[in-house]
Amino acid sequence: MEFPLVSIIVPMYNTAGCIARCVKSICTQTYKSIEILLLNDGSTDDTLAVCRALAANDHRIALVDKTNTGAADTRNQGIALAHGKYIQFVDSDDWLDTDALKKVLARLTTLVARGTAPDMMICNYVYEHVEDNTTLTVRYTNVFPQNRLFNWTHVGHFRPDQNILMHSVMYRTEVLRKCGMVLPKHTFYVDNIFVYQPLPYVKSMYYMDLDLYRYFIGRADQSVNESIMVKRVDQQLRVTRHMIDCQDLDELKDQKRLHAYMVHYLSVMMAVSDIFLLLDGSDEAKAKRTGLWQYLKDHVSTGVYRAVRYNLGGLTDLKFPGGDKLTLGVYRQLRKVFKFN
Repeated sequence: MEFPLVSIIVPMYNTAGCIARCVKSICTQTYKSIEILLLNDGSTDDTLAVCRALAANDHRIALVDKTNTGAADTRNQGIALAHGKYIQFVDSDDWLDTDALKKVLARLTTLVARGTAPDMMICNYVYEHVEDNTTLTVRYTNVFPQNRLFNWTHVGHFRPDQNILMHSVMYRTEVLRKCGMVLPKHTFYVDNIFVYQPLPYVKSMYYMDLDLYRYFIGRADQSVNESIMVKRVDQQLRVTRHMIDCQDLDELKDQKRLHAYMVHYLSVMMAVSDIFLLLDGSDEAKAKRTGLWQYLKDHVSTGVYRAVRYNLGGLTDLKFPGGDKLTLGVYRQLRKVFKFN
């Protein structure tokens, strides 16, 4: 059996209105060596019927209908089922740029044939803002060398608005399985774990300055909507604690760029947790905020704790009168500029 080059995995739950656009953006190109895994997580609308019609017209589509176990567990199952050399996740309300995908697949084919397949393929992603019909592209031309293999020693400085996200990467399937990652069930925001936990196993990377992933944002019912994130803050805390526990960052001190990036990412997660607990504003939320910083202090070395605090994390936990108000004021201004939720 000849295995496909890439498994493109689309978890779905009640997205009958947008799943066709997502799948068609993948299927439009004629590349044969891909596997499109559509995982229906117990939808109660017409998602399954729409996908059956799509699968009937394209042999590359494999449709899996399963009982509802949540987005995270559906991703776990997708990784377990994938046959491709690489894995790309696409949320069912997002889509891929067809021309960019064609170029990425062609380049990966060449790299694999040469025996120089990277552990991680990176491209740009585009925020598609539904509320005002604007776009914002996150690219990495200042961070990564282009169109060649590189490792962590070649990685430059990330701006605060730049992170490696699920939307920007294809991981080699072997890397995902080797790192032992199991996403916590019934938890949103696990895309952060998906990107973060495998990073120490990534020895080679390849970046193409292509706007591949189109990230649809701004709907009132999205998991990244501010009010929903406040309600689900306990899930954000669960993800952050998982990231604290999954890697001893002191073991990576000799890999300075990798260590610095993972400290930065963990600091971002602490900052995000802080902000949504501040937005909650209750006494219970204040206690959770204190508890999260204590959890970090108890589970990492003094050096890592200080590094996280002196990064973005400390900027959201200001220890002076009016510090919380200042933090929320800065967050509001950044939200207006970057429109990230």
